[in-house]
Amino acid sequence: MAYSEEKIKKAFKHKTWNEIKASDSWQIFKILAEFVEGFEKMASIGPCVSLFGSARTKPDNPYYKLAEEIAFKLTQSGYGVITGGGPGIMEAANKGAQRGNGISVGLNIELPFEQSSNPYIDADKLITFRHFFVRKVVFQKYAQGFIVLPGGFGTFDEFFESATLIQTGKIGRFPIVLVGTEFWKGLVGWIEKVVQEEEKNISPGDMDLFKVVETADEAVAVINEFYSKYLLSPNF
Repeated sequence: MAYSEEKIKKAFKHKTWNEIKASDSWQIFKILAEFVEGFEKMASIGPCVSLFGSARTKPDNPYYKLAEEIAFKLTQSGYGVITGGGPGIMEAANKGAQRGNGISVGLNIELPFEQSSNPYIDADKLITFRHFFVRKVVFQKYAQGFIVLPGGFGTFDEFFESATLIQTGKIGRFPIVLVGTEFWKGLVGWIEKVVQEEEKNISPGDMDLFKVVETADEAVAVINEFYSKYLLSPNF
């Protein structure tokens, strides 16, 4: 961290070190340290695609095998892979990236039930975050695309936040791919019929912010097709 204990104490005049660490303002320094570590480690990783999905998916699940295959094929197209660093779909994706001799990044998160990192992450590319919002900024900043497999609330959160940031022009356009037509059809159908057509809460063009595919080849093709038309560069 760029701030020495002495400098921090000067910023919090007349407070003891224990009082400083107990204050709300102290959180700013801890959050800043997370951003600094994340940015420094990720700044030179090269083009990568983030894969999301459930931590609860077992190795015998077809979606686990599909995530591994997608990640492997991404490395063969010159991309590294970024995941949340945990088990399930994340583990499968890191495993596929490692099998393809590609970059394998894990952005792990501290949780009350102590999510441990999977063993397929490059040793120098594992970062553990305390704050979800810092972790999500790093996902957005250093990925050239999102591939989203079946998951729960966290997976939906990443999907909807990325769509929102692109929709509102807060980040540049990049491909978002939902994998598994059977899993996603209910949600996508509801968005199209209720959110767009009936309530008119989104524009018709917003449905084009993402694509739904079924196979690994289709998922990777969406990424490759997008960057055959646009300059491949980090999101900053």
